[in-house]
Amino acid sequence: MKKLFATSLVAMGLAAAFPAAHAQTADPAAAPAGRPMMQRHQDRAFKPGDRVEARLAYIRTALKITPAQQPQWDAFANVHRKHAAAMEQRMQERRAQFDKEKGATERRRPTAIERHEFQRARLTVATQHLDELLAVEKPLYAVLSPEQQRVADEVLAPRGRDGRAGHGGHGGPGRFHRASFERG
Repeated sequence: MKKLFATSLVAMGLAAAFPAAHAQTADPAAAPAGRPMMQRHQDRAFKPGDRVEARLAYIRTALKITPAQQPQWDAFANVHRKHAAAMEQRMQERRAQFDKEKGATERRRPTAIERHEFQRARLTVATQHLDELLAVEKPLYAVLSPEQQRVADEVLAPRGRDGRAGHGGHGGPGRFHRASFERG
């Protein structure tokens, strides 16, 4: 009974809030004239470079980088900036491709072979990026104090909620669990 009551209250709250929220977004004066919603969203969204700069600032603060460690830090940060610029370029290319295909009446679905080739290309780029990152991360890690290394272990390779390495806890192929490293 309590569950039904709570569900009813939530539903009534949502029903009451929807017309007000819809009225705010439906106001033509609120949206810039002549700009599609997708373009407005892209303008507001964080760019990869913005996200990387914010993350680098966080990592630098957490590690308490000293002037002696600055050259290794700069190399590390520049690799991350390079990767963010490449991601931004790929995003712009995808947007241009999407805009080009938008006029077509029917979009062709990629074949299984095309999807596998795309996945292979994506994994190749990811491997290259990881190799570049390791090339600058190892010297940075080597000049860190033991306390900084403990912090680096947490902030340089964040783990998801389930303890797996990677972003957001998505444990797909190629992701490693901490226990696999401890076993050797």
